[in-house]
Amino acid sequence: MLSSGRTVSSRLLRPISRLSPRLGSDGRAASSKQQELIKKHDLEKDELRPLYMDFQATTPMDPRVLDAMLPYQVNYYGNPHSRTHAYGWESESAMELARKQQVADLIGADPREIIFTSGATESNNMAIKGVARFYQTKKRHVITTQTEHKCVLDSCRVLESEGFSVTYLPVLPNGLLDLELLEASIRPDTSLISVMTVNNEIGVKQPIKEIGQICRSKGVFLHTDAAQAVGKIPVDVADWKVDLMSISGHKLYGPKGVGALYVRRRPRVRLEPLQNGGGQERGLRSGTVPTPLAVGLGAACSIAQQEMEYDHDRVSMLANRLVQKITSELPDVIMNGDAVQRYAGCVNLSFAYVEGESLLMALKDVALSSGSACTSASLEPSYVLRAIGTDEDLAHSSIRFGIGRFTTEAEIDYTAEKCITQVSRLREMSPLWEMVQEGIDLKSIKWTQH
Repeated sequence: MLSSGRTVSSRLLRPISRLSPRLGSDGRAASSKQQELIKKHDLEKDELRPLYMDFQATTPMDPRVLDAMLPYQVNYYGNPHSRTHAYGWESESAMELARKQQVADLIGADPREIIFTSGATESNNMAIKGVARFYQTKKRHVITTQTEHKCVLDSCRVLESEGFSVTYLPVLPNGLLDLELLEASIRPDTSLISVMTVNNEIGVKQPIKEIGQICRSKGVFLHTDAAQAVGKIPVDVADWKVDLMSISGHKLYGPKGVGALYVRRRPRVRLEPLQNGGGQERGLRSGTVPTPLAVGLGAACSIAQQEMEYDHDRVSMLANRLVQKITSELPDVIMNGDAVQRYAGCVNLSFAYVEGESLLMALKDVALSSGSACTSASLEPSYVLRAIGTDEDLAHSSIRFGIGRFTTEAEIDYTAEKCITQVSRLREMSPLWEMVQEGIDLKSIKWTQH
């Protein structure tokens, strides 16, 4: 055992030796500069990582999901579409188990209605473009909202470039859709309405069941991007009368690179596939289904179904704790989005008289964001916050706190205390805050440029 241990150790040390300074015959270091580089490298390895509070961008994979996936990464590696030998049968069986008993059961669907995809972006593209193009000879109108995910809005813009008419409905100041406006916007040539279940920036939960009833009565298909909802709140596609639903694996503690699209069979929804090939997934999504990822998505859905109530209660408690701590110590903090119709794990707060990017830099030991990860490279204020009528200065001062399954009370307390300290510090440096303290109404001031 000792000799084998030495062999392993020597192998493990080989890559490290490349970073070590060259030694002369007398064992002296080649240069102090190389020693400094090695010291810096060692410090970086030991550096503490920030607390993770960005669960809307992605979630860490649940270890139980990884356990379910590993056998299909190593031992059961057959192509699930190979029908002539045991390797294919094993993979197909695992894939269908994930489809039926895990993904479909979580949302109340028939397993034949579940199409595996690479994620919610692909699912959204498939649903919106696929339905619109299939029915384009008779219907060329699509309705969505101004607060949808970027991939939904961009898919609609592509349709506009193809000659379709798209209505982008505004939302109320609380982020909810006006159902009367929605119903009034439906035309005889409307083929599809797409409304997100839970908003990824402000956590607002749309009344999908009521929207589904309107759509069914008008003979219009309803698609919902449920990436932020599935596994976190109860979802029932039959009760909601949803025709298409997008799901993402990495938003519910599953692997990245996999998702699903629910496509109703009765009444049947037809869509034109985006990619062609071997005709897998009912001919709607050609390409080999990655068995380990499908198994991972299924395991994540199964765990979510078992623990949803506990997770929801715990996340709600942590969110209330965070908001109460911050708002009890800091004035002029605004929660964006409806206070009741929301998913508790997404808390979007605007800190008046503080620049959001400055606050994010001050809170560098907590992983947070000022909006969607898909648009975080932009310095423009969030289009979701602008859509609900938030003033530009408040939109620039917003921070999204994402709370999830693995968040602890200690992390919540640390984040709240750090936030209180840094907001207070930044406000003390702000001339606007000083003017407000003196009773000056900033909106009454006419600012001039020189």
